[in-house]
Amino acid sequence: MLLICDDERVSPTNEELWADPVHQAWWEDLQRRGSMLSGQRLRPVVDATTVRVRDGETLVSDGPFAETKDFVGGFVVVDCPNLDDAIAIAAGHPYARWGGVEIRPVWE
Repeated sequence: MLLICDDERVSPTNEELWADPVHQAWWEDLQRRGSMLSGQRLRPVVDATTVRVRDGETLVSDGPFAETKDFVGGFVVVDCPNLDDAIAIAAGHPYARWGGVEIRPVWE
């Protein structure tokens, strides 16, 4: 899984993202590889809700778990034969230029 991390203050709109030639090239590469299983862009952290249970009590708060300028803005699930391919896909994502793309293997 690729966790797309960004600074919300510079995050482009969906329209800007799809118009970005780097994003278009990345998307075409994913299609060519046949690697993408699923993915979705997430709403801003202002729309987040965090749930914790402490001593049997459910605590609900608005926003993310921790204060941070970087946030997970989306995810992409890819099927890759090895880490090198996952790194190549992550490096091609436009957010890797100003944010980051974290590669996380999933349990099978």
